[in-house]
Amino acid sequence: MNSAIPNRARYVVIGGGAVGCGVAYSLAEAGCNDIVLLERADDLGQVTTSQGAGLCGQPRDSVERIKLAMHSVATFRKLQLNGGAKTDWHEVGSLRIALSEKRAAEFERMKRFSDEAGLETEMLEPHEAAKRWPLMNFDQVKAVLWCASDGYMTPGCVVKAYADAASKMGVRFATSAAVEGITCKNGRVKSVQTSRGSIECENIINAAGAHAYHIGKLAGLELPIVPVRHEYFVSVPMKGLGPELPCFRIPELTLYGRVRGNGLLLGGWEPKSLHTDPRTYELPETPPAIKPDWSVLKDFAEKLKPFFPAAATTEIETIARGWPTFTPDGRFIIGESSRVKGFIMAGGCNAHGISGSAGIGQLLVQSILEKSPSSYVKNLSPDRFTEKPWDWKQACKEAQSVYETYYGV
Repeated sequence: MNSAIPNRARYVVIGGGAVGCGVAYSLAEAGCNDIVLLERADDLGQVTTSQGAGLCGQPRDSVERIKLAMHSVATFRKLQLNGGAKTDWHEVGSLRIALSEKRAAEFERMKRFSDEAGLETEMLEPHEAAKRWPLMNFDQVKAVLWCASDGYMTPGCVVKAYADAASKMGVRFATSAAVEGITCKNGRVKSVQTSRGSIECENIINAAGAHAYHIGKLAGLELPIVPVRHEYFVSVPMKGLGPELPCFRIPELTLYGRVRGNGLLLGGWEPKSLHTDPRTYELPETPPAIKPDWSVLKDFAEKLKPFFPAAATTEIETIARGWPTFTPDGRFIIGESSRVKGFIMAGGCNAHGISGSAGIGQLLVQSILEKSPSSYVKNLSPDRFTEKPWDWKQACKEAQSVYETYYGV
């Protein structure tokens, strides 16, 4: 995968995580050529992607978001069946669990949106859900939304599958290539400078995750892309857990989970989030190290205890934590800047970077190749932040709120 740095390229993708690799794959599938992807680490998917939980849920609160997720699932299936690297996609379904009538009503709305989008879902009675997750106690449950085509994958495998398929379509991947500068002239990108040489280019796609802010600054753009801490744990193998069990989400407890290696993977959204300001570290540096927050992790287990008592007493085997990026309005930042032509954003993924990577790639392709993109795509433009004033302190506060109310009604 470590190609030589070319002198020229039509498209330069910066960032070798799930989003960057998904974008490169999507561009190639759309018929674009002369694409090179740059990753400063010595391999792909080594930073935020490597810490992903791997769940992919399709029921959402809008038809557009559902179709985005459906496209990702279809892509994971397709790559899983291809002759190359696999996504490790497991279509085990998912249970979305409501503990109140208000949440049950939300699930009914999500089902209506799903019906409109062509996604098959079903409202289950608690006893029906118990058949799918026998160790779970559903006595307090009001309603369950079941989606049979949901599932989980291994994030690192998804990255490798994108790269394998994209490389067969001519995409070049250059690792150990740190971006050091971007040259613009007359309001358009001209080249990107790396630790391994310069590339003249027509388009630069910023998929740099927690460094997307810094890449934007190299092009003269200030964008509110805020890294927010996220954590989960994986227990030691537990009796009765197997890879065939569905994923689950309990929004009122802000919890999600699945089986990994016959252990319980359990994560959640913190009511008091911790963010880092990207202005406090430079492009060559890494974001601040994250120490495991045991009080938060134990709280996840305690919340699940009434439904799965063994969660509170099991031994933890692995802890994962990272800095997924959030935006003040909770929408992706996708598309070309009107200020700097050829500078294209694929960032601020609001914790959907891995599960939504193929859909994000599709949206980016639509934003730059379609003459009349949909209003949904237009609303993701970086121009919404560069063409009007905003305040960093307020932007960080709002981005944290997006994280903290991730499962809000």
